[in-house]
Amino acid sequence: MVQLFDFEKPIVELVQKIAELQKFSAEKEIDLFQEIATLEKKVLLLKQEIYGNLEPWQKVQIARHPERPNFYDYASLLFEDFIELKGDRLFADDRSIVGGIALFHGTAVTVVAQVKGKDTKENIKRNFGMPHPEGYHKALRLMDQAEKFGRPILTFIDTPGAACDLAAEERGQGEAIARCLQAMSGYHVPVISTVIGEGGSGGALALGVGNVVLMLENSFYSVIAPESCASILWKDPAKAKEAAAALQFTAPDLQRLGVVDEMVHEPLGGAHKDLNQTAEKLSQVISKHLVSLRSENPEALRENRYQKLRAIGVYQEISQKSLGILEKA
Repeated sequence: MVQLFDFEKPIVELVQKIAELQKFSAEKEIDLFQEIATLEKKVLLLKQEIYGNLEPWQKVQIARHPERPNFYDYASLLFEDFIELKGDRLFADDRSIVGGIALFHGTAVTVVAQVKGKDTKENIKRNFGMPHPEGYHKALRLMDQAEKFGRPILTFIDTPGAACDLAAEERGQGEAIARCLQAMSGYHVPVISTVIGEGGSGGALALGVGNVVLMLENSFYSVIAPESCASILWKDPAKAKEAAAALQFTAPDLQRLGVVDEMVHEPLGGAHKDLNQTAEKLSQVISKHLVSLRSENPEALRENRYQKLRAIGVYQEISQKSLGILEKA
């Protein structure tokens, strides 16, 4: 069953009306070409109007769509010869984080990605995309290997957040995330991080220390989920829509704030509407930045990434006296 959002209903109603007219035209042998063409044009304009002006909460809904492509959907379209490597060599293989080596436009790269399931069974297997410490240990092992052999690192972020159950805390969840942050800030190889769906809290940031950070148009990247934010601020998770608007976690917001370097456009309605088109655009953008990064000095790559991370959240305080001078000017 296809999931339909409230804001998409006017589009679906028009599409159904077109289908009815086409059926009626065929059955009665009546030429309704002009009427159908007019409605099809109206559908396109309506899609552009609705999907071109989505509110933050509506983007959250699209980012969480059960049919939204995950890393496995993109892997065969982005890479050649992807070889998955499993296990953290300490405890277990966390299936919510996938990693390995592949060829990207002829260049050997290391790939690390968070993966959510498409249905309940797969989500249970992948813990709904919420990694345990062993997932971050696996990611760190693969990224350290990439640093050793000089391979660029491509990470793909799609998680509601790191696992926060008792087992995760017992095995050192905070320390595992911190080690990823520390290690990624110090690598001498190019690192490109891409948010393809949900980018939730430290669980997402653990794979987000890139020289370049990209976001798909209908993804979000936030310190907290809107429902959790609403529960804290208003004691009411039903106010998630208001929280989403206040958090400024969409791609345009974060690009303006300097957290994200580029937004990758999606087909009208979201990536799930046209996987091939989304993958093609994503491939072009990643390739463009990777070519640029590979021409830079390794030490410069490390320093730029470290400074980029440190600059997040930096602001300038203006005294009342200075403010008065600026107002007079």
